Amino acid sequence: MSHVDTEVRPSNFIRSIIDEDLASGKHSAVHTRFPPEPNGFLHIGHAKSICLNFGIAQDYQGQCNLRFDDTNPEKEDIDYVHSIQNDVQWLGFQWSGDIRYSSNYFDQLHQYAVELITKGLAYVCFLNAEQTREYRGTLKEPGKNSPYRDTTPEENLALFEKMRNGEFKEGECALRAKIDMASPFMCMRDPIIYRVRFAHHHQTGDKWCIYPMYDFTHCISDAIENISHSLCTLEFQDNRRLYDWVLDHLDDFQSPSRTRQYEFSRLNLEYTLMSKRKLNDLVAHNIVSGWDDARMPTIAGFRRRGYTAASIREFCKRIGVTKQENMIEVAMLDACIREELNEHAPRAMAVINPVKVVIENYPENQVETVQAPIHPSNEDMGKRPLSFGRELYIDADDFREEANKKFKRLVQGKEVRLRNAYVIKAERCDKDADGNVTTIYCTYDDETLGKNPSDGRKVKGVIHWVEATTAKPAEFRLYERLFNDANPAAAESVDEVLNPQSLTVKHGFVEAGLVNAEVEKAYQFEREGYFCADNKDSTKDHLVFNLTVPLRDTFA
Repeated sequence: MSHVDTEVRPSNFIRSIIDEDLASGKHSAVHTRFPPEPNGFLHIGHAKSICLNFGIAQDYQGQCNLRFDDTNPEKEDIDYVHSIQNDVQWLGFQWSGDIRYSSNYFDQLHQYAVELITKGLAYVCFLNAEQTREYRGTLKEPGKNSPYRDTTPEENLALFEKMRNGEFKEGECALRAKIDMASPFMCMRDPIIYRVRFAHHHQTGDKWCIYPMYDFTHCISDAIENISHSLCTLEFQDNRRLYDWVLDHLDDFQSPSRTRQYEFSRLNLEYTLMSKRKLNDLVAHNIVSGWDDARMPTIAGFRRRGYTAASIREFCKRIGVTKQENMIEVAMLDACIREELNEHAPRAMAVINPVKVVIENYPENQVETVQAPIHPSNEDMGKRPLSFGRELYIDADDFREEANKKFKRLVQGKEVRLRNAYVIKAERCDKDADGNVTTIYCTYDDETLGKNPSDGRKVKGVIHWVEATTAKPAEFRLYERLFNDANPAAAESVDEVLNPQSLTVKHGFVEAGLVNAEVEKAYQFEREGYFCADNKDSTKDHLVFNLTVPLRDTFA
């Protein structure tokens, strides 16, 4: 299948390899795969891999498989399987054919292990974990052969059968590939390819008590599925030698067009952990509320916070694909979502730190309707009705009894415009015993609705508000970075770099129409930031809004 360009796309070294393979006839079609282990939720680093693998398949009119690398049942869960499927589809991609599992190939993998044993290329080793490490050697010293390395194929076949039948304890023995204990690459020093695990598997149940290792499984699964280009992150670069060694020594995979592995740099993002193990620790120790906590760098967390699939795809496009490791500024991700929401997010008004305003010359018990644009620069989005009455809420920070000329909001004795409504003037205020303003008494000019004052008064400030009798109470979750350090992975303990201010909860009010706010859909709360209704906790009776991103980069 040939590549048909529909738009000019940025090239990279992987696309250059694919172009050469198609031009030379090495491959007639492109077939990629995304192979996550179902031991946690996917994070923003996986999004880069998803966009690369599925994006390449789309662009080259090829196929991309979703295959779960489920060879470690003790750490895996069917809930993770479901979350990964949801994340891939939410990002805008669809896998080719049925979902695949490495466990689909357990029978074949077992037979390929038997083939290696029969060829004298694998043996059952009874060294314990500590002995195995000792025999492996170091980066400077070669390893030494296991005393079980020269067991005959016949004996190893019998021992491997006993492993399969559950006649050995966990850790008592393992099947190892016989390669080279003096190799400069540690992964080639007779790596373990099967181990004993008495664990229930979410796909195969209790059929197996031996499970293949990732490096043995992955290459064979790729080959079985006729993957043309197996794209991995750089930490698998050395393991490519084992990937090729396994396929080189199995009779079924000797085609010159068989799968090859290519590595690209993983995503390293400031202020972000990219280790599923460390992210799991945050969940397990209740530092966050779950994998989908809006502070987590998981795709589910970003979705809950109001990020869009398009903004994450755009971010992955901007950072590109290279072989060079680097740290990406988190401001780039924020810019992607901010740019999209600025253009597409509907506007609304919310008061997060409310203080009451009473307009003394406005008729009592009267509530009128004023019109406001849903988006200030997109008339096609239409208008929304706002209630306006004698009592309002404004933000407490928008009022001062005295202020200098730089303060463009409400000052006692001066005027300010209420957005999309009237000009008001602060006359006096009430305070509580601690000196906090509780009520601001104002007057309004009924000739100023929806237009600039015509009497020459200069009203420089504009503030947001909500009408008190129709406003809906709301909880606001304000987020900052989860970590104070740009490289939290380098810390000895995450406790050292956790930001105690990563979540602040406020209670205020929103305009009445937001009672029907769609979860995960971001609104620009004017002069506050972008917020979305929480997809787990927000209901019509208890509105909860998560901060998606501030209007500007306040974390810099």
